[in-house]
Parts: sequence; C-alpha cells; structure tokens
Amino acid sequence: MRRHKILVVDDEHLIRWSLEQNLKKQGYEVCTAGSGEDALKLVREEAPELVLLDIQLPGINGLEVLEKIKEIDDEIIVIMITALGVLETAVKAMRMGAYDYINKPFNLDELAIVIRKALETSELKKEVAHLRSEQSRRYGVGNLIAESRHMKNVLAMVEKIARSDASTVLIQGESGTGKELIAKAIHFESARADKPFMAINCAAVPQTLLESELMGHEKGAFTDARAQKKGLFEMADGGTLFLDEIGDMELGMQAKLLRVLEERSFRRVGGVKDVHVDVRIISATNQDLLKGMEEKRFRPDLYYRIQVIPIFLPPLRDRTDDILPLASHFIAFFNREFGKGVKGISKMAEKFLTEYQWPGNIRELKNIIERAIILENEDTLLLEHLPQELVAKTGGSGVGPITFRLPPEGIDIEDVERELIRQSLEIAEGNQSKAAKKLNLGIDAFRYRMKKFGFL
Repeated sequence: MRRHKILVVDDEHLIRWSLEQNLKKQGYEVCTAGSGEDALKLVREEAPELVLLDIQLPGINGLEVLEKIKEIDDEIIVIMITALGVLETAVKAMRMGAYDYINKPFNLDELAIVIRKALETSELKKEVAHLRSEQSRRYGVGNLIAESRHMKNVLAMVEKIARSDASTVLIQGESGTGKELIAKAIHFESARADKPFMAINCAAVPQTLLESELMGHEKGAFTDARAQKKGLFEMADGGTLFLDEIGDMELGMQAKLLRVLEERSFRRVGGVKDVHVDVRIISATNQDLLKGMEEKRFRPDLYYRIQVIPIFLPPLRDRTDDILPLASHFIAFFNREFGKGVKGISKMAEKFLTEYQWPGNIRELKNIIERAIILENEDTLLLEHLPQELVAKTGGSGVGPITFRLPPEGIDIEDVERELIRQSLEIAEGNQSKAAKKLNLGIDAFRYRMKKFGFL
C-alpha cells in the first residue's frame, strides 16, 4: 500500500519532532523543515502530498510559503498551524488555498482526523479528475467513427457547437443512430466538460414522476416525499442535461420545460423559491416533431425553442462507408471485453454487412458483433456467424441467385451433387461441419454423401 508523504514545517524543534514521531506511527512518510526556505526546497525535491505549515516562521512567513507552494503545485494540501489570536490570518490563508487550519496547542487525535479527511478528499478529487479525463477521451469527437460524408459533416458541426455558447441543441435520428453519443461528444468537447453530464429518457419515466425527476421536490410535496430531492436540472448545473425521446413528453410537462428554457429557473415540486441554473439542454427524438405539432402532440413554441441548432443523424443504411469501420471497432472492443482474438471479417460477411438495411442501426450492428464474438471461436468473422435473418433479408443463402441452366443434352444430377460437395469442402478448408452448413445439410447426411462420392 502506498504511503502518503507529509512535510512538517515549524521553527520549534520539539513540535517538529513530536509531529514526525506521531505521523510515522500512523504509517506516513515524513520530512521536516524549520524555515520557509527549507520547506520550499523540500517541496520541490520530495513532492509531499500534504504540508503542515506554521504561519509564524522566521524569514519568509507561512502565508508567503503557502503562496509559493501553490505556485509549485496547486494539488498539494496545506494545513496551517496557527497560534491562538491570529484567526484573521488563518482565514486569509484559507482564501489563498489552504485546506484547513489548526490552533496551537493542538490535539494529536484531532489533527489525525483532519489529515485523514484531507487526504481522502484529495484522492477523491484525483479519481474524479481521472474519470472525467477518461470520459473526455472516450466520448470526444476524435473517438467517433466517421468515414462517410454525412457523418464527417455531423462531427464538424458537433465541434462548432461544443465551442459555442449554444444553450439548446436538438438531435434527430432513428433509434440506434447514436444520439446520446453525439450529445456526450458535444459536452466533453466543450468548456463544460468538467461539469456534470446528466441524462434522462423521457419515454422511460412515468409522466407523473417526470417533473420530480427534472425539477426535484421539497419534503412533504407528496405522499412519498420524505426528504428534499434535487432534480436533474440542479444536478447538471454548469454542465449538460440530455433529454432523450423528448417527443414522448406530455403537453403539460412541455409547458414547464419551456419556462425553464426561457427563464433558466424553476421551482421544485412543492417549492416556493426559484432555483437558477446554467445548463446546456440537448434534446433528442426519433419522432417527426413537425408531424407532432400538426397532431397537437408537441408544442410549437417548445419546438422552435429547442431546435435553434438542429443535428440530423442519418440511418446506418445511408452511411455504408461507416459500416465496416464500425464493425472493426466493435470487434476490437469485444475482443478486449471477452478475451477473444478475432482478427477480421471475411469478404462474404463484409458483403452482407454492407448490403443489409440495418433497421436497428448502430445498436443492431453492435449487438450482432457482440453475439458473434461470444458464441464463435474462429479468428475471422464468417458469413455463417451472422444471424440467419440478416442473411435471408440480404439475399438468401449467401451464394447469390442461382443462374445455372440445364444444358439441352441434360446432366447427371450426381455429378452436380459431387461438385457441390467438393466446393463446400474447399471453401470450408476441409472442415466437414462448416462444409455441411454451406449446403444446409446435417453432418450425418453430409458424411454419407462424402463416402458416396469418394471424399472419405
């Protein structure tokens, strides 16, 4: 287990020695300094995670040392040691970036608690920063696959939106086209990337609960409201709120959402106080909202408010240049996930993947690749690894339409059957089970024919 390093800075030798012995017993690595100059030298050489810093030092004082420590590494935790009667100086230190302060004479048990909490807080901040960095890398525009002209145009727009102050964005496209991925790309490419990204599927939450989910509620607002609850608008403050399937939102809730968009404030359910937020709203739908307005299912004023910047995601069938790169991406992903070693896709499987119409779009492609990686053990994804319904809808068995014509003089049917057995074995590289599948035969029936024609 890694030992945290602590620097103790105090001009009194007895205090330095006492703190050093106590902290070492708790398992910390400790170094000490008796002046501000020595402290700064050790900060540069030893890179401590936490500094216990006396305010009253000879030479440069504790506040000056604090300022220089923060210039060297702002992540270093500094806890000030103060004498009674200098509270104003301690408060100034807090404003300059000190984590906390303790008064002399101090209780070692209380100091141990303050140090432990400070280090835990620091670890948590580092973990959050790491996770956000990982999310930015994972969901950034550079990680999205776009070989087709359609998607290159979409990603160029995403980058422009991310850099802008646009407060509302509408993403339209069929189910499975990647609307939430685009929303995340906008968020993580923007100045809001270090703030929350919150998402809700408006169709998946009962409409009676949607207001509470979005706006929050006060204690006692309804029967089960036993405590105050913040809604997604508050939780996303400074960041982004993604409203998926906004076309399924009821008219009454649409009116309340419009008020939030117009005024950037709302009241929790059962509340009387306005809550102000700064949130970018990204909405998404697979519905035709113009038709929804004609049928009085969607408010025109809300539509024109959310579609200030519209993005249309084309279906996968209209971006065939992206199919194989996406398939390769999913193969690599599931290889890592399941410890497999699929290296590529056969030409025949590629043909069927690119010709299939993909009613389920990218989500369907991902699921098909996942199933193949889980169930098969070949190093190449073959046509027979694809679902039968995909093969059937893309042209039958995979050999294309049969164009053989019977010659006028006739032909021996057994010669045709012998040649089909030979070809299937050749394509399957001698694997009888695979060869039998090519002809839609059971393995026993196939072996019977192999013996019949001298292949066994």
